[in-house]
Amino acid sequence: MLIKQSGVAGEYQIGEKIKPLDPKSVASIVMYGIFGSLKKPCKATGYSLVYNQLYPFQGLQNYTSGIIHHVRITGLRANTLYYYKCGDPSIQAMSNVHYFRTMPVSGPKSYPSRIGVVGDLGLTYNTTSTISHLTANNPNLILLVGDVSYANMYLTNGTGADCYSCSFFDTPIHETYQPRWDYWGRFMQPLLSSVPIMVIEGNHELEQQAENHTFVAYSSRFAFPLKESGSLSTFYYSFNAGGIHFLMLGAYISYNKSGDQYRWLERDLAKIDRKVTPWLVAAWHSPWYSTYKAHYREAECMRVAMEDLLYKNRVDIVFNGHVHAYERSNRVYNYNLDPCGPVYITVGDGGNREKMAIDHADDPGKCPEPSTTPDKIMGGSCAFNFTSGPSKGQFCWNRQPDYSAYRESSFGHGILEVKNETHALWSWHRNQDSYNSTGDTIYIVRDPVRCPV
Repeated sequence: MLIKQSGVAGEYQIGEKIKPLDPKSVASIVMYGIFGSLKKPCKATGYSLVYNQLYPFQGLQNYTSGIIHHVRITGLRANTLYYYKCGDPSIQAMSNVHYFRTMPVSGPKSYPSRIGVVGDLGLTYNTTSTISHLTANNPNLILLVGDVSYANMYLTNGTGADCYSCSFFDTPIHETYQPRWDYWGRFMQPLLSSVPIMVIEGNHELEQQAENHTFVAYSSRFAFPLKESGSLSTFYYSFNAGGIHFLMLGAYISYNKSGDQYRWLERDLAKIDRKVTPWLVAAWHSPWYSTYKAHYREAECMRVAMEDLLYKNRVDIVFNGHVHAYERSNRVYNYNLDPCGPVYITVGDGGNREKMAIDHADDPGKCPEPSTTPDKIMGGSCAFNFTSGPSKGQFCWNRQPDYSAYRESSFGHGILEVKNETHALWSWHRNQDSYNSTGDTIYIVRDPVRCPV
């Protein structure tokens, strides 16, 4: 078993004149061992990097990060509590001691006890409440389905710009205040120093800069099992956690059948042994099945390209963010109820600095014009009027669709507890409720006999 540790040392710089730190000036070392063991600590050495956010225009402040360290630790025992500290012992710069528990071994009867699922976090009052509730639920793995720091909602002088395009409609480049990433990392450290997190990119991680570089902070700050999953991009990868195989897919890179991501997905799915990992869970940022007006059918081109492949391979659950609300579907395929389709769950309600999504596309007068729905980043238009079903000839349903089981505009997070090969308990927790309350709870049941791969 392996784990990848990431951390930041040194201070960032922001201004017109910046001098990047030398990433080789500090070693990337993790000292670790099994908790309670009297053996001498083990040592793992990694690599370090520095990234920049640069603008080709006067008046905008450039940024250079602290030194970001990545260390890969191998040979760990499954489901074992380890202690560790990181830094550079040669200059007496080591962290405090932290602890983490490795994932259980891959197998049909072995699962993480509680998986926290959250999206669209940011760094707001609501974020604080979400993370407080999530921490109280004691997750031993966290999925973050995009939109992390919302650094692109701030100008380079630190001033907030809730509607950037409204204030600067003729701007040649979209500014982003990178120190928000550093603030977010410090805020999350108490939780993430002991609980592993797996992240996929959202639209707010785009962060365009000079020479058209994008998603640089996202790709630099997090660890991804690219080599282990055969991926060539931080935008998509996979991993196992006990008897669950996770597919982390990219909504902001080509998903067409001729593209690298689709071909990688075919190879990855072909290698899965459902006798070892019975559960197949996928996550990406933009939802395919959301009934809110905000971002309605925005990811339709991705759905058209990939849905058949996921359906034929019997993906059980899909997690998304992007829409700032909570919604859970019934099992669905091609907009029709289907006992072999996945359950789609949108958890874009983590604490974003933008407003909540409230209006539904099926509310009177709220159905958006089809021309307004294409994804602004990927482009293309694949959403047309329905050709069958209750909304035949219409772009929206005139009531809550059959595939939509529960929806609510409240901040919160979710917890997935896989019990065995066929049953998983999903619960959604509102921020305004007490810590031991749930807003939505359901058992998700697999039927491999009725729905073979």
